[in-house]
Amino acid sequence: MRPEAVALIAALTCTPVLAGPAFAPVEVPAHVYSGGWEHFVGGGVAVLDCDGDGLGEVFAAGGASEAVLLANRSTPGGAIHLEEATPVPLRLRAVIGAYPLDIDGDGWQDLVVLRAGENLLLRGGPGCTFTSLDDIGFTSSDRWTTAFSATWEREARLPTLAFGNYVDRADPEGPFRACDANLLYRPDGGTYGAPLPLTPGHCALSMLFSDWGRQGRADLRISNDRHYYVDDGQEQMWAMETQPRLLTEADGWRTHRLWGMGIAARDLSGDGLPEVFLTSMGDQRLQRLTQTDLPTYADVPFDRGSTAHRPYTGGDGRPSTGWHVVFGDVQNDGIDDVFITKGNVDQMPDSAMDDPNNLLLGQPDGRFVEAGARAGLASLHRGRGGALVDLNGDGLLDVIVNNRRAPLEVWQNVTSDGGNWVSLSLSQHGPNISGIGAWIELRAGQLHFVREVTVGGGHAGGVSVGEHFGIGTEAVVRVRVFWPDGTVSSWVDLPVNRRVRVLRSGAALVARPY
Repeated sequence: MRPEAVALIAALTCTPVLAGPAFAPVEVPAHVYSGGWEHFVGGGVAVLDCDGDGLGEVFAAGGASEAVLLANRSTPGGAIHLEEATPVPLRLRAVIGAYPLDIDGDGWQDLVVLRAGENLLLRGGPGCTFTSLDDIGFTSSDRWTTAFSATWEREARLPTLAFGNYVDRADPEGPFRACDANLLYRPDGGTYGAPLPLTPGHCALSMLFSDWGRQGRADLRISNDRHYYVDDGQEQMWAMETQPRLLTEADGWRTHRLWGMGIAARDLSGDGLPEVFLTSMGDQRLQRLTQTDLPTYADVPFDRGSTAHRPYTGGDGRPSTGWHVVFGDVQNDGIDDVFITKGNVDQMPDSAMDDPNNLLLGQPDGRFVEAGARAGLASLHRGRGGALVDLNGDGLLDVIVNNRRAPLEVWQNVTSDGGNWVSLSLSQHGPNISGIGAWIELRAGQLHFVREVTVGGGHAGGVSVGEHFGIGTEAVVRVRVFWPDGTVSSWVDLPVNRRVRVLRSGAALVARPY
């Protein structure tokens, strides 16, 4: 075990043992992710504050049904209350998923909408208004897009956008061995030109730009569905060089083949480099970097409790199917947990039909313990996209799951003995206003966190309403930021149990509660 991990475990063993998290179902407007073959996958959820009140609205894909925007009318610190308030530009069909991203740097989150058809970039504005971002040259062809990630490359005025495409519906020999090419949009000044194909494509279902080794450049990791690439594909990592290059074993990349559905990254060991969680049909994969100078990953041991390979309730002993995955501290005890949406693709006989969502509670020794049933999250619907996000500003992470052919579900976190917390959002001048690609270093007593700000991963959806940190009983928090341009900020103190906007001022930081 790494020295950093030993030190972290020693610190965390001093954390009081909590009774456990608890979630209560929330009544929300009816919404179902529906449709045939093209909507077996997808069903993403995007959470963004589009009306400026500090609470996140929920945009949920609908597949063959219309997508929906649920306005957040919750009383801060009170009960969650969501109302249907979908503006006309978001009343879209064939939506697979969506990601919030401030593309034009105006301070309002835009939406990248993935579809079975033409993808859309929609400019966000005050009052949850959305219009077409049609002045930056972005064009999209008719594809089946199931994955997305974005990053800012050095000196760029616009983000680099990566779209992962699934099966090529126009291939008469498909669907097997008919995976489509993925597309990379690199800006040229203030516009986008024609996209660069990333081939071979192996039926992407999740992708994530990440500076995996703190090398100063975000590379693109892609998780692919073995069900359709069948025998000649694998998981992929593209080095974002002048000419993007697919990494091979010569670069340290090991061959991994799985029915990949979702990606999440978080530093769990305390070494400042993120582990990677991959969902799949069958076993889930938590992987750690085994060489800090090469992108060489290996699965963690089975006894860590992270494989979540069979249902823990419901009576169906066949293998599970994992989709959206996200890290988050649901008890605010200072240890990251994992939430996974689960559900059969449709009627796959070798996979479980009654397949509950997972809540894997992180333990001081680095293991995970299943708590989905006792926490109240063991839905047996076919889960797809999801989110782990504080919807009512009380400092507890709530849960959203978009289900296939079943109603959208929301649970409020009602844990009674949670610890202290802080939620922070970055802001800087320039195009990359949200600091995508920055690294946040936060210290609270003996707790030490290092976290990368990313856009992408999960399964067809993401959240943009602040980075949440649970800090247990600690009451003093300090933070600094490693900005994408290489500037390292000075340290600044943060108030606990508050949402904070951290503003860049040269090498200094200004913290403003909101």
